[in-house]
Amino acid sequence: MISGMDLNLLQQNDRLPSLIRKRLAGHDGDFAGKWGDIKKNNHSGQLAAGVLLLLSYRSRHISDGTKPGAWVLQLIKRSFRTAQGGDISCPGGMLHPLIDWAFSLFFIRSGFMPFPLPSCGSANAGASSESKRIVSLFLANALRESWEELHLHPQHVSLLGSLPTYSLHLFRRTIFPLVAMARSDWTPVPNPEVDKIIEIPLTSFFRGDSYGRYMIQARETLSTPDQGPWEFPCLIHEDKDGEEILWGATFYIIMNFLRIVFDFQLPDLHSRRIREKTLNPDYLTGNR
Repeated sequence: MISGMDLNLLQQNDRLPSLIRKRLAGHDGDFAGKWGDIKKNNHSGQLAAGVLLLLSYRSRHISDGTKPGAWVLQLIKRSFRTAQGGDISCPGGMLHPLIDWAFSLFFIRSGFMPFPLPSCGSANAGASSESKRIVSLFLANALRESWEELHLHPQHVSLLGSLPTYSLHLFRRTIFPLVAMARSDWTPVPNPEVDKIIEIPLTSFFRGDSYGRYMIQARETLSTPDQGPWEFPCLIHEDKDGEEILWGATFYIIMNFLRIVFDFQLPDLHSRRIREKTLNPDYLTGNR
């Protein structure tokens, strides 16, 4: 293990959500500022996307070999008909301002649906009110997309807080991540954009042998600034189908979550396992 924290917390059904809410409430979120920058520079073509970092409790999961019960992150593996096919990501997708503003106003901010918005970490009441308004917009966005991708009903989700935004390099897109807890009894129904659901126990992120280095190279036919190779930190997850590699934006979003909530720091990766991948020409567009 690479953390001094009590990892028993990650196997308890009751204590973890309150800790996450408390830690994220003290985080000074950047949703309002980043959304303001995107609107101000709309000529740049930068797009926005809301996603859910989704936690769920699995009472029968055994993560340490002895004790049943574990918190897991529910992620999706993107199908190859979509951009970034084969990558692991959070459920969610592109913002549709008119639809998502309406959903936010009439269902979330009105109180019709039980989504109390967390404190946004600002001492300024006006700034805090604006931050909550923008959080509600991207919550509506992420919930709508999660319904489309996984048939995740909004009433099966509890909001725990927001994380720092993350801007992609190969795509003109900024991700607005929200941490949420899903009911343990919901059943995902993936649409054709989702290859499968991947559940990674939180305890995996505190084991040094879970991490590796991912060497990425682009084919010459892929339009990128250069063909690499590029090196990224990654998490190597074993499931019934073999190895799955968590890297890129989703990896960094989860690292921010672990840093804020658990004071976690990524270990030194110099001697870690190496995995390799070549990006095909349809990586940026999908094979439709």
